[in-house]
Parts: sequence; C-alpha cells; structure tokens
Amino acid sequence: MTRNHGPSIKDDETYQALRDDGASKEKAARIANAQANENMHPSKKGGEAEPYEDWTRDALYERAQELDVSGRSGMTKADLIEALRNT
Repeated sequence: MTRNHGPSIKDDETYQALRDDGASKEKAARIANAQANENMHPSKKGGEAEPYEDWTRDALYERAQELDVSGRSGMTKADLIEALRNT
C-alpha cells in the first residue's frame, strides 16, 4: 500500500516507486507531479539540444552558472556534465 506523502506530492505511487529506485526526493517529486498533470508529458523525449558530451567546457560552465551549480569553477568537462545531469 502506498503511503500519502502529503499535498505537495500529486502521485504518491509514482513518487514511492522512484524513491525505491534511488531517485532523490526532489527528483521523485518533480516527476510524480509532472505525471499527475495531464498537460505535461515527462515520459516524452525532451528538446532538440545536443547531448552534453558534444558541448564545449565553456558552454557547460555557462549552463552550470545559469543553474547556480556550486563548485563549477574547478570542475572538468566530465564533472560539469555529471553536475548538470544531477541538477
């Protein structure tokens, strides 16, 4: 039986499944709430942006700056990719 995670979580079952699979609370809530909203389609592929591996380090750094990723100035390209994917 799925427990009620409160009013901020719109789809408790999806939230719990994602948490059981190791997703963070924030990520699980974001996905569960998007799936509960009929105007959003989180299972569909995103935009047409190039994969991060094709970006330059400078472009990755700028994106990390936009998202306020801490520690970005000392990160390598691989570190920036990982940080952006986990933000």
